[in-house]
Amino acid sequence: MTSDHPVHHLGSKARVLLTSVFGPYAQDDEYGSSTINPMELYHNQVTRAQGVFSLRMFHRSFGLLMIKENIEAPCTLLDFPDLDRFIETIRSKTYDIIGISSIIPNVYKVRKMCELIRAYQPQATIVVGGHLSNMDDIDAIIDTDYLVRGDGIEWFRRYLGQDMSKAVKHPAVESAFGSRILGHSLSDKPGDTAAVVVPSVGCPMGCNFCSTSALFGGKGKFKNFFESGEELYTVMSDLEKKLKVSSFFILDENFLLHRKRALSLLEQMKKNNKSWALYVFSSAQVLRSYRIEQLVELGISWVWMGLEGKQSQYAKLDGIDTRSLIEELQGHGIRVLGSSIIGLEEHTPENIDQAIDYAVSHATDFHQFMLYTANHGTPLHAQLKRNGALLPPEEIKVSDSHGQFRFNHRHPHIPAGDEERLLIKAFEQDFKINGPSLLRLIRTILKGWQRYRSHPDKRIRSRYQNEVKPLRTMYAGAVWAMKKWYRDDQVLSRQLNELLQDIYTTLGWQPRLVAPVMGRYAYRAMKKEEKRLAGGWTIEPRTFLEHNRAALAEVKDAAGSASSLDKPAIIPNLAELKPLPIALRTSDRGNN
Repeated sequence: MTSDHPVHHLGSKARVLLTSVFGPYAQDDEYGSSTINPMELYHNQVTRAQGVFSLRMFHRSFGLLMIKENIEAPCTLLDFPDLDRFIETIRSKTYDIIGISSIIPNVYKVRKMCELIRAYQPQATIVVGGHLSNMDDIDAIIDTDYLVRGDGIEWFRRYLGQDMSKAVKHPAVESAFGSRILGHSLSDKPGDTAAVVVPSVGCPMGCNFCSTSALFGGKGKFKNFFESGEELYTVMSDLEKKLKVSSFFILDENFLLHRKRALSLLEQMKKNNKSWALYVFSSAQVLRSYRIEQLVELGISWVWMGLEGKQSQYAKLDGIDTRSLIEELQGHGIRVLGSSIIGLEEHTPENIDQAIDYAVSHATDFHQFMLYTANHGTPLHAQLKRNGALLPPEEIKVSDSHGQFRFNHRHPHIPAGDEERLLIKAFEQDFKINGPSLLRLIRTILKGWQRYRSHPDKRIRSRYQNEVKPLRTMYAGAVWAMKKWYRDDQVLSRQLNELLQDIYTTLGWQPRLVAPVMGRYAYRAMKKEEKRLAGGWTIEPRTFLEHNRAALAEVKDAAGSASSLDKPAIIPNLAELKPLPIALRTSDRGNN
């Protein structure tokens, strides 16, 4: 392995394959996958305890999509393959460079993929990136030629000898696919799902546990792909046309921190009369630096905000009454996903209930709970390593260190093995006290419409009008079904009845007619989903195989010409799912 930055001898003529790790993902297997760590952000970390009310969806490998869009060499992208599909891909065509992106818990899948590449395509250069690249001693575990830490676009452009001064191109891709809730698969038709936008990578806040910040240089470091609001507006306008969207998921660790760019984008939106909705990540301190009118004008409709924990020492929370902030945001129709940590240094068996109560009291529309985890490359990991507090491999499998099962260090107060119980308690308490996230989301959307339905600015009024549309039909039916579901729960039944009546009063005859019809359908679907989940049913993302323009040109040229493709024979012993040593199997986690 080398750490310098060479240029591939074929330059932009090199054939490139980019791939995510192979599935299945929501099953216990010998490569580190587990049923409690599915490839679903919400169902995994946010609505984990909400059963039929859990929001199910998948997200593409956005980093790989960005790289594919910005290299001139023929590039094929394989996203969410199973092992057989990956083998077939690398045996049916010759590639000069094969890049794999992965998180740390999937390290043994990457090891397997590297073994297969060496067997089928020994001439290929293997490049591994993503959070896995920050893992200690990774070069002793996987056989790769290069590790890419940080910006993969810049790395590949240099490696392929491209012009580094060219502007970054943004792929046209939706933020999610395969969405499902209440036993019903949601529409994937154009315009129904927000487009993803990646303005920057890294986060200058540099929280000690943040692996994203660490991957891109740590505290004070970030990279803007689009420096100005004008550039960003051009990208979003292009996505609006291509994907027929008016909402955008801004994949930026703290989008509003770049104030000049955000306000410049607002000016462009006003100038061009855009009623866009923006879903953003932001810290509480940064949110408080804006007037609520600015947030509304900018189209901020949904915020992912770190709450971390009561009395936590993070600067982004200094002096902020987060409960008051969240209540204000929701009063303007802005949905909030709060994120809290279980197992901070100050948490003890005696005060953990108070910490959970504090988190739940925010009544956010969604709530993520994560264990305090020392991810490789972070300041927290370095600190605990110096102190000798990290658990050795014999006590914690790397595949179990994903924030939803075990600490990967010795906690000063919480007994080992008790952390998952506390985590699940937090999820369950939030669900019990605040109800399904779907209920909360619908209530917040209705508040926004009630406040802004008569706003003098048509641009603002139109956005709220777009957001309230589902409450006239689908969401009204969902509330009707939830009311029936919770008919024996006095508190939630009353809340749902009040919400349904509020919808009827505010939106008129349409939801009155539609809610009972759609509600009965939704209720039946919920009962069926409940049985499926009780039986251990899981879902997996579909596989994507995509090409950039140069690769598409090759595909067209090769059509009908089998001789242009190399098809080495299947290698049986490598095609088999070869088990790892017993100490590494996730099925043995109960012995830890």
